Amino acid sequence: MGGYQEGIVILMCINCIAAMGVSILTGFTGIFTLGHAAYMAVGAYTTAILTVRYGIDWIPAIIAGGLMAILIAWLIGLPTLKLTGDYYAIASIGLGEAIRLILENWQSFTRGARGFPGIEPYTTRETAVIIFIGLAIITFNFLDSRLGRELRASRDDSAAASLMGFNTPHTRMKALLLSAFYCGIAGALLGGYMSFIQPSMFDMMKSTELTAVVVFGGLGSMSGTILGSAAITLIMEYFRDISQYRMLIYGLLLVIIMVFRPEGLLGSREIWDFKGGENK
Repeated sequence: MGGYQEGIVILMCINCIAAMGVSILTGFTGIFTLGHAAYMAVGAYTTAILTVRYGIDWIPAIIAGGLMAILIAWLIGLPTLKLTGDYYAIASIGLGEAIRLILENWQSFTRGARGFPGIEPYTTRETAVIIFIGLAIITFNFLDSRLGRELRASRDDSAAASLMGFNTPHTRMKALLLSAFYCGIAGALLGGYMSFIQPSMFDMMKSTELTAVVVFGGLGSMSGTILGSAAITLIMEYFRDISQYRMLIYGLLLVIIMVFRPEGLLGSREIWDFKGGENK
């Protein structure tokens, strides 16, 4: 496998990990977010600072990046998760941009808009694939657990779920924290692949892309999210030579899917639900 193809595999794994995180919150809990790139930024900067300035090994640094994203998500979630519907999505835009601006203006610590260079290239193809597969296994088992069923109940009818004894506010918070952890890990891996990060890599466009991928794959379908993320990454990378038309192709593909498959590629079903043409 050449270096270019290897890079695409790494980016696919990173994007799939971040998309899985957004899917847990948006696809399975019903909370739309447009600010999750901020958690990627937190994970990326935490890992970069720990490895470059403090000489900490990259494995505990990546975990620390994910945990820092959880801490930030908890602080943000306390006042904002009381919001429902479109209100949380609007709030998430502001919060995402606030974190990006803090990183951009805190020059003494983050180097600001100049970016953070010199990150050890710890994200190899094997590293990205192993972490992606490990997190995917955890995700599918988690969605099959009691908490996963609580997420779906909270999404489908939070009032009925509360009457059945589910603590829906706590369920939503757990979904946000897990979602932030995945995005933090994805950001840390991106920093290790690029060896350089800057705040503009985690702007609102990136957040929108993550949410669009989840809708593209199908809300409530984790395998659809992974499939959609892989497809979008391939399109974005293989059309890099015609970069002036790349976003046009990307937008056109989203429009086609939304017109002919408004429920997304797989709808709310997983890919194995289609086995033998079974219509579940």
